Amino acid sequence: MYEDSWYNFVPDHTHKRNPSISQASGHRRRESLLQQPNGGKQSDAVEPLEHLFEEPETSIDPPEATLSRRAKSYSDFYHVVRAQLSKDAAAAKKKRKKAKERTLDALMTEGLQYDVRHQGQPQLESLDGELIEASQQEYLLYRDQLELTERHLDALINDAKGALDLLTSLANSFRAVESQTSTFQAQCDDLLSEERRLQKLADEVGTDLHYYAYLDGVTRRLNAPGASRLVNHESFGEILTNLDACIAFMVEHPEYRDAESYLARYQSLLTKALHLLEVGFTSHLDRISSDISKQLAATQSGSARHALAYGRFEEMVLEMDGLVANTQRVIRSCFDQLGNPISGQNFDYYANTAVNIFSSYLDVRDRDLRPMTQHDLDVFKKEVREVNVETACRNFIKQCYERSFDEAGLFTKIFSIEPQFNMDSQSAYAALKAQPKALVSVVNISPIATTLQSALQGTELQTVCNVLGWVTNEYLLVEYDEEETPYSIHCHDLTARLLIEYLWPFTDSVFDAEVTKSISRAPIPPDSLRFTAVVNGVASSNAHPITKRALELLAMYDQAMPKERSSSPVVFGIINETILAMQRAESRLRSNRTANPDPDPDLFMIKNLLILKNGLISLEIGDVRSHPAAIQHFGQIWDALSPQNWMGLFRGILGGSLSLGLWSSTASASPAANGKATPVTNQAQPEQEANEKLDELLRQSIYAFTQRWGTLIYAARGGKRGAKSLVATEKELDEKLLVAFGGQPEIVAKLKEAIQINAQAQKEMKAEKGAR
Repeated sequence: MYEDSWYNFVPDHTHKRNPSISQASGHRRRESLLQQPNGGKQSDAVEPLEHLFEEPETSIDPPEATLSRRAKSYSDFYHVVRAQLSKDAAAAKKKRKKAKERTLDALMTEGLQYDVRHQGQPQLESLDGELIEASQQEYLLYRDQLELTERHLDALINDAKGALDLLTSLANSFRAVESQTSTFQAQCDDLLSEERRLQKLADEVGTDLHYYAYLDGVTRRLNAPGASRLVNHESFGEILTNLDACIAFMVEHPEYRDAESYLARYQSLLTKALHLLEVGFTSHLDRISSDISKQLAATQSGSARHALAYGRFEEMVLEMDGLVANTQRVIRSCFDQLGNPISGQNFDYYANTAVNIFSSYLDVRDRDLRPMTQHDLDVFKKEVREVNVETACRNFIKQCYERSFDEAGLFTKIFSIEPQFNMDSQSAYAALKAQPKALVSVVNISPIATTLQSALQGTELQTVCNVLGWVTNEYLLVEYDEEETPYSIHCHDLTARLLIEYLWPFTDSVFDAEVTKSISRAPIPPDSLRFTAVVNGVASSNAHPITKRALELLAMYDQAMPKERSSSPVVFGIINETILAMQRAESRLRSNRTANPDPDPDLFMIKNLLILKNGLISLEIGDVRSHPAAIQHFGQIWDALSPQNWMGLFRGILGGSLSLGLWSSTASASPAANGKATPVTNQAQPEQEANEKLDELLRQSIYAFTQRWGTLIYAARGGKRGAKSLVATEKELDEKLLVAFGGQPEIVAKLKEAIQINAQAQKEMKAEKGAR
């Protein structure tokens, strides 16, 4: 890669010998290229070039292979090398001279002569070695570094092996120690367990001892001369809590020493503590009552009385906050927030005290508010005389509801409970209801019912229904978009109890008396049995007066009651009594049929029973507000009464293969055993429901009417002797149907269709008999 001339830039000196090299040595070396081409012998030996290379780099990486830069010319390179050799030779000479001076005395003459004689050859060998060493200095450095690293890694490996051996030895030692100390550890665990058991036993003994030691201290406190003042402080609540805990402990551990004796003594102390509270609260109420009652009697203003009876009374009661807090704690120990009983070991003790406190409170309130209650009654009686009963009842109910809401709020603030309706005899509601007073309260609504019933007793039935309807719609039925308030909820609850417990039973009794008077015992004059023309197309205008009255009673009952009571016994009582009255009228018509053939008894029953059935259906679907102009539910009634196949029915009945079972909801649908038809009867089974009884009577009446007129139509068509003509018969039928059902073409058409089907069935049956 280089020119050949570069390699041959010293051709004349290649084979020259160095005159300084001794011929005595057995080995000849080549002359150094660094020697001057024309230089002579050097008197001093050339020392090795020790510092010819630069300082080694700190990096231990191998050197990067690079191309050496070519020298510009031989002369430049020669001068550089010569200058460097001169500097090195001077430095080595000084150093060597100092070394000779230090070791001169130790050298022998013979050794000195021998060293001088052989000095030339070692110097040349050392220079070659130094040159080789200088050219490989960098790689030697890398070698030294690698050797150093290798020694370091070997040391780390040896240290790791030593540490591993040490850890193995320690692990073996720990295993040996663990195996040796397992027994000791087990013993220590046993000792710790025993210590915990003894500690727990000591705590239990100390706790159990507390339940015994507490008796003497609480006995002294409750029997001290000033024990009545304890009820005004919070410490009284702690006494009750501790007594409960002691009683519970004695009950849970009857096997303990003297447990029964201590239980009896603790129960006696609890009774005494509760008695102190009851006496203290009653005395507090009496002091307030003596002040409030005088002020109420001295004022005539309604607003001032209200402020005294509620605002001032509440303020004075709550002044004794300690007493009130202890009272609330006793009451909440046996009743929850809604007045439901809370079962517990001491429920009877607390409940008895709570009932006595309630009784004292109600007595005080009834006595203090007696002037206000009497004033409300006087105003009610005055409105009954001067205005009307309905208006007076409305105002009185509003006034009582407001009074009850105020009393409920005051009761809640004092006793921290809100008694709700509850049939449990141990509830707060039952405890309050068992103490009737003249004052209306959250539980006591009997004064409202008593006053209303006394006023409504002698009034018309329509007035009673108006009052009940107003109360129901105003307070019981809540609109979906109406916002509920505490007052509206309170009025809703009062109204529900007032209606269920008092007004609904009262109204039912009034209706029962009216049904007995106007339906069951109503006279049936002969004029009432005649059909008159329908007035203004109203189907019920020519019905029997008893039927009309039944419809009026149904309408009034629907007005007074919610739809949930549409199936009450009163409704079906009206239906039953009306059916019995119609049967009596039918019997009279049948007995006088020879003398007076009009009206037709079956048509009479069909007319009145259809109107009654229509009114009953209207009541169930909520459409009884006035007399309907037409029997709007006739299609529904007819579909329920009619069999699927009229022709087959009539043929079966006429042929004797079927009984009237298809016409009755209670009779058997199968033929009689002897093949004879079941005889028709107008008397339904007594245990039947009113609806079923009404349906059966309608079926029987429709069948009897259509069969009789079907026979007349068939005879008229056949031209039998003594029979009327077909035109006359149909005209007579039309007249009877128009008189009974004027303005009801649907009913007339259905009945005529049934008659034609009956006549056709008779014709086919006769043809079959003739063919045989």
